[in-house]
Amino acid sequence: MLTVVLQAGGESHRMGQDKALLPFLGIPLIQRAVLRLKPVADEILITTNHPETYSFLSVTLVSDIIPGRGALGGLYTALNFASYPLVAVAACDMPFTSPELFAAERDLLLTSDVDIVIPRTDEGLEPFHAVYRRDTCLPPLLKALGTGKWRVDAWFSQVKLHILRDEEIQRYDPQGLCFRNVNTPEELRQAELLARQLDI
Repeated sequence: MLTVVLQAGGESHRMGQDKALLPFLGIPLIQRAVLRLKPVADEILITTNHPETYSFLSVTLVSDIIPGRGALGGLYTALNFASYPLVAVAACDMPFTSPELFAAERDLLLTSDVDIVIPRTDEGLEPFHAVYRRDTCLPPLLKALGTGKWRVDAWFSQVKLHILRDEEIQRYDPQGLCFRNVNTPEELRQAELLARQLDI
């Protein structure tokens, strides 16, 4: 029912190397994401333009269908290759992704007529901790790409959203960590320290 897609297509400029492969509590960051989300996934895909780098994970690896279109192109690739009708999308640099929140988003899609269940924080919408209905999201997403759009949310006005608010998110992520990502060596160090302290 649910395909989980991890986006590993970023350039990692601020990290200075491929952050998905950096060790986090002894294993590559992307492997941590796979292990965290495996319980809610019927299928796991990784979008990457360097599939040879991630072959050790033994999951399906797919490259961008439309190269050079950033996160929007990566999202299109994720939905296009998913085998299941519901698609959870997460970024590879989020060490605290919440399987409980993804499960809740999936269940909301199953029991409603919306196309995307997506959290909103003080930073805005979180498209890389959201669940998408593949068949209704693909056409407007492709149209956005075809008209030169770059923003991940450029097509959201064409579909039905269920936006999760703080109180709903806290039910599944009480520590408020699931949207935290790591872009620099210091952010990685701090996240790893936090993971040790909280034993998560």
